[in-house]
Amino acid sequence: MAAYAICVRDGQILLARSPSQDGTPEWVLPGGGMEHGEDPYDTVVREVEEETGYRIEVTGLLGVNSSQRVFRDGFRRPVDHHGVRFVYEGRIIGGELRNEVNGSTDLAAWQDLDAVPGLVRISMVDIALRMWRERPVTGRLADALE
Repeated sequence: MAAYAICVRDGQILLARSPSQDGTPEWVLPGGGMEHGEDPYDTVVREVEEETGYRIEVTGLLGVNSSQRVFRDGFRRPVDHHGVRFVYEGRIIGGELRNEVNGSTDLAAWQDLDAVPGLVRISMVDIALRMWRERPVTGRLADALE
C-alpha cells in the first residue's frame, strides 16, 4: 500500500524523479510506501516532505488505484504483486524545494502541466492527473486499472 500527492499550482505539478528498474530516470508523484501501522494520510505527508522538502496540507482524497502484476526476476519464482495506491490532493504550506538525500528519488521539480505528456513518467502520474481533473465521485477511474 502506498500514498501519493498531486500538488498543482500556477499551472505546474510537483514531481520527483526516480530511476526505473533499468536505471532510466522517470518522473513520479511524490509519495510512497506505507510503514507498518501508518495511516495513508500520514504516509503522504511524510513522503512529500522526504522527497521534496515541502510540508503539505492534504486538501482531499482524490481516489484509490489498484494494480496487479506478476513479476519475473531471472530464475526466481514469479511474484504476484497487488498494489493499492491512495491519491491525495495537497497544498504546499511550508518548507523549501530540495532534492531527497539517500532516498528513492534524486530530483524534485515543478513541471508545466502542458509538458507532462512529453516527460518520461510512470503511468501513475497520468492516473493521478485524471483523478485531479475528473474528480470521480467513487474515487475510482474504472478504465485506469494497471
